[in-house]
Amino acid sequence: MSETTLKLQETPIHKLFLSYLFPSLLGMVLMAVNILVDGIFVSNGVGALALAGVNIAVPIFSILLSISLWIGIGGATLYSIEMGKNNVDKARSIFTQSVMMTVSIVSILVVLCLWKQEQIAYLFGASPKVLPYVEDYLHVILLFGLVYVLENILSIFVRNDGNPKLAMIALITTSVLNIILNYIFIFKMNMGVKGAAYATALSTVVGLLVLLYHLINKKSNLKFTHLHFNMATCSEILKIGSPSFITEGSTAIVVIGYNIAFSHFVGEIGVSSYAIVNYLHAVFIMIFIGVGAAIQPIVSFNFGARLKERIKQVLNLGIKTGMIFGVLILLIGWFFADQLIVLFGITEPDVIEYTKDGIYLFFIGYLFMSFNLIHAEFYQAVKKIKLSMIIIVMRSLVIFLPLLYILPSMFNSKSIWLAFPIAEGLTALGITIFKWSTNTIRSTNSSAIEEKQSAIQ
Repeated sequence: MSETTLKLQETPIHKLFLSYLFPSLLGMVLMAVNILVDGIFVSNGVGALALAGVNIAVPIFSILLSISLWIGIGGATLYSIEMGKNNVDKARSIFTQSVMMTVSIVSILVVLCLWKQEQIAYLFGASPKVLPYVEDYLHVILLFGLVYVLENILSIFVRNDGNPKLAMIALITTSVLNIILNYIFIFKMNMGVKGAAYATALSTVVGLLVLLYHLINKKSNLKFTHLHFNMATCSEILKIGSPSFITEGSTAIVVIGYNIAFSHFVGEIGVSSYAIVNYLHAVFIMIFIGVGAAIQPIVSFNFGARLKERIKQVLNLGIKTGMIFGVLILLIGWFFADQLIVLFGITEPDVIEYTKDGIYLFFIGYLFMSFNLIHAEFYQAVKKIKLSMIIIVMRSLVIFLPLLYILPSMFNSKSIWLAFPIAEGLTALGITIFKWSTNTIRSTNSSAIEEKQSAIQ
């Protein structure tokens, strides 16, 4: 039995959870900081219009990240389950197939997107004024798209292989280098929006190189093996990872939907304000994804090892942790909105005022988001894919998208900000009702069985 297996199976849950939580949180936040830093440097070094252009291009990150989470979480969940069963060779085969599947899918996607780059920019919500900025940023990110996805996937597998610290170090390296290169490319070399994109791309390359160290470490279980595509395994990877794919893919739809709604009901002030709020959201949502990522390896391994009590404990810890972060983020938004806006160097009074209103309303959604995302991650980790998918689709598509039109049509333009908190709140209510009804049915069935047994005796 390997050191990683012993750690996941025997370490007290509180201690094990914390050992995964802090590296996971820091890693996820730093991943978002890479995008946030681009926004801050672009807004201060190029201008508000360039910031809007970069924000319109940001969904490409969501699309690429959705693929990496789709295959990464799907493959890593299977990997952890097989390691829990002590099937090392099968686990390594799953890793190899996951990486090669990623290379195939992303390569095709990047070629198609580069071919139709202008059309994609307009699809994302670009106007003729911001189109040049969107295209400059989009082109560079697409060129390095495969590197970005491979870094994310390898980070997930390294964390599942019992080395969350190295995954954290890689993302710290990426983030720090991105800040340095942004400053050099934008302020010293005057490369504009392209400079921000190249800073992100080159720092990602270095982060990937750091992660590759884990593969040559003799203590690691994570190794490439002879490639043999098994359609059943590939299908299982995609099936298990599909909730993560939809979670991140729907983020792109949410951003596009918000941009279109603000452009239609408010105009450029709304689009600029949303750009700021969305950059902040990109950081805060990663905190909740980080909590989910921390419980996933523990839940999947113990699910494979059939240790049910440990699974319940880590879910409860994840929910409590996520709820605490939700309250803290809401308070930060309500009490430090001015300071958050100052980061982006915005001086237009109308944009500042509308952005403050947005922060006050939009941030309410964080009270419910953690509850929803952690439950979705949990159900995914124990292969209850339908439940996970229902949660994700309800919060990000079925409830959310209609609200973007209904709210401003019935009330005023500021009510657009409430689409996010209302969608998250209703989804959380639905999860609570489902869990309560399920527990009630189980309790009733258990009581009925006990009564029958007593009667027989």
